[in-house]
Amino acid sequence: MSFLHPDYIHPSSSDDLPYSLDHLDALMDAAGIDVLLATSKHSVRYLLGGYQFIFFSAMDAIGHSRYLPVLVYVKGQPDGAAFIGNKMEGGEGQNHPFWVPRFEPATWNATEPVDLAAAHLKERGISPERIGIEPSFIPIDAYQSLQTAFPAADLRNATGVLERLRAVKSPTELKLLKLATEKISASIVATVQATQEGWSKFEVIEKIKAEELSRGLMFDYCLLTLGASHNRAASSQTWQTGEVLSIDSGGNYTGYIGDICRMGFLGEPDAEAKDLLAQVESVQQAAFAKIAPGTRGGDVIDAANAVKASIDGASYTDFYAHGMGIITHEVPFLVKNHPVTYEAEDADQPLQAGMVVSVETTMLHPTRGYIKLEDTVAVTETGFELFGADARGYTLGGQ
Repeated sequence: MSFLHPDYIHPSSSDDLPYSLDHLDALMDAAGIDVLLATSKHSVRYLLGGYQFIFFSAMDAIGHSRYLPVLVYVKGQPDGAAFIGNKMEGGEGQNHPFWVPRFEPATWNATEPVDLAAAHLKERGISPERIGIEPSFIPIDAYQSLQTAFPAADLRNATGVLERLRAVKSPTELKLLKLATEKISASIVATVQATQEGWSKFEVIEKIKAEELSRGLMFDYCLLTLGASHNRAASSQTWQTGEVLSIDSGGNYTGYIGDICRMGFLGEPDAEAKDLLAQVESVQQAAFAKIAPGTRGGDVIDAANAVKASIDGASYTDFYAHGMGIITHEVPFLVKNHPVTYEAEDADQPLQAGMVVSVETTMLHPTRGYIKLEDTVAVTETGFELFGADARGYTLGGQ
């Protein structure tokens, strides 16, 4: 089986991909890459247009080695593209053909797919001088096999090429991201409403996992706080009347991530609790107001931080924003080394319609706890669209 869903079947023609092969060619040319060998599951999935083999969706290890899908793309030669997969994937191509002209379900370890990719190129008379790879996603034995096959080739980092390729989402991708976010939102609301006084964090996490699975999501994680604690790890801590609850949960829908944070309250929220969430909301709204095509990415950060500096809880409140799509931090990269290590390379670049940004404001209140909102925002032709925009106030528990 493959990770397919009625809402999205991977395309059998390159005309229906979520990206342009001409754009890929241009990015490869700018990076000085002749041949691309994608080896991360997320990049291979994206390049194939949405396919992922479900047998290895949770883990890669098998026998003495691991699953390593390889997508081969020769710049300017889509007829030279190939997908090298596991032997069990043979039926996948029969049921839903891939757009690549060559599909080889023939491997059981990490070196065989690289060897087959090299053989494929040599059969076509191609001896690339510059091969683009994903250094963080190619195991050392596969890397060594590639060096052996093309000892004179310059192996270059193609991570940036693949990041830029998926920076602007297609209408289909935006639909899937919106559905993923809405399903996460509904799962959080259902979970908070069902949670009773005395429920442990373990029980709440199991509940949201069930809610997400029931909505067709693959559960990724739940970061949960109760009461005054700032600790988001699972534990036996229980929810008590008068306490806040924060759920930051991520789920995967046909390869696209829904990731938002919403707040709950057990009992009737008091004035202080409402005020704290309103402060967080004011920072979020300041960021939203700046999101539009052509806006400098860093202006979103600056606008939110200006409002954050004016709120009562400024000293213990944090804001950041980052791109998202098939992974949780991708283009646009707007904040340097916060919280994930990368440069803010898009801070001085204009936002583009089709980009998707996660906007997060977190207040670590010393006595009331973890007050946070996280939202998924798409840049549209005229401004922005907020995905999963409901339940932005306190959802009441014990309903």
